[in-house]
Amino acid sequence: MDRRFGRRAFMQAAGIGGAAVYLGSMQGMVSAAAPSTVVISPGARKSKVKVAKLYLGIPKAHWPHPTMDIEAEQKKYEEEFAKRSKDFSDIDFVVSELVTKQEQVDQLRERLAEVDGILVIHLSMGIVPMLKKVLEAGKPTMLFAAPYSGHEWTQFGSLQNTPGVRLECMLTSDFGQLAAAVRPFRAIHHLREAKLLDVTARPPAPEYVQSIKDKFGTEIVQIEKPRMMAAYESIAPAAAEDEAKSWIKHATKVVEPSREEVVNSCRLALAFEKLMDEEQATGITVDCYGSMYRQLPAFPCIGFTRLNDIGFAGICESDLKSAVTFMMMQSLCGKPGFISDPTVDESKGGIILAHCLGSTKMNGPDGEASPYKLRCIMERQEGAVTQVSMPVGPKTTQAILVGTDQLRYFTGDVIEAPDIERGCRTKINVKVDGDIECLWKNWSNGLHRVTCYGDLRPDLKRYAHFMDIKLLDEARPITVEEPKAV
Repeated sequence: MDRRFGRRAFMQAAGIGGAAVYLGSMQGMVSAAAPSTVVISPGARKSKVKVAKLYLGIPKAHWPHPTMDIEAEQKKYEEEFAKRSKDFSDIDFVVSELVTKQEQVDQLRERLAEVDGILVIHLSMGIVPMLKKVLEAGKPTMLFAAPYSGHEWTQFGSLQNTPGVRLECMLTSDFGQLAAAVRPFRAIHHLREAKLLDVTARPPAPEYVQSIKDKFGTEIVQIEKPRMMAAYESIAPAAAEDEAKSWIKHATKVVEPSREEVVNSCRLALAFEKLMDEEQATGITVDCYGSMYRQLPAFPCIGFTRLNDIGFAGICESDLKSAVTFMMMQSLCGKPGFISDPTVDESKGGIILAHCLGSTKMNGPDGEASPYKLRCIMERQEGAVTQVSMPVGPKTTQAILVGTDQLRYFTGDVIEAPDIERGCRTKINVKVDGDIECLWKNWSNGLHRVTCYGDLRPDLKRYAHFMDIKLLDEARPITVEEPKAV
């Protein structure tokens, strides 16, 4: 079975949506025979996002037109949602109501208390009193207002700046932006349900673990060596052999790793998935250069690539900051992150982002897989990793969450994917939006950054506003941005 495409085809044939982790049992051992875990959407495995969709309007208002049929207008929007059903497949619109009076908002109060966010659609002039009632619910609220809806847009800015109000606005005729409107709610929901496993002999700092739990709801759980090894030993060797055959078959070349190294790596990969299934986790990281160095039968790299490609999170080096950042960005854009050790090339206005671990599905589980070689870890000259030829040309966003209340980021275009025997295996050179000198002079809070393909600035700014996170563009003179939407 084609590792990159067979799983999804199998699940679709079985009538199950999303990507799957292949788990099962065979005389007490896990095999790769049948799926048991469904990814609801990248970064989520437990439940759908709960959203209230409220259409605010008044019959016979002067704008857009005094004879407009407000119910017909609502129906037009519903047709737009139906056209984009794939974008909302993980969204449960638990409330979908046409609201024409303030009293109706009061009647919805209990139902609004259970949602992750509220999507308000502006239909006509005269909605501000109803909108203020909606905002009293205290929920993150996205407002979509097409041209000609009314003159109320002149008040949205002051409403947005009111202390305690969690409001972001989209003033646009592009109905495709309805999908973007729910992305911050998705990230809020996913992180609240997320669990990150840290395979390490060194307990994570309790203060940091608690701060992440308090802020986002994300749980961080230590997994010690005995449990990890028990999961590894439970994997049927035949399953590891089958997995290794697939990785070897689809590689453009196998350079340094022996077949035994690849098989052991694949057995560990299946063990990760078994452990995550047991814990209902969405991410895992290993202290591979610290307390777990040479303590496991293989390096975790292939296992991490496998997880990232199907919509979970595999994170290097027990880097909890990068892990939380990865899960946040994955939830916003549906794509995995690429954690990197950067090096600067001012002659090209670029920063080369390098790590031995690369993911083949940087455009998400449904995206086209990039070619890869199987290599050893460059600086260690051991182990097995995927050296991925990542896409050249697209915009990317790099970020790191500092503590719980600051996000440092920058954006740029991928101008090349170097394949040279220097640094780490997988590399992209990003021409920075802004000033490359500002970037390296502003650099702080560790070496790693998390890269996702796409321009995530609007999504990050909306999410940051809802979560009270300050944004800092590292490639420009340092000013902490207010977390408002672009």
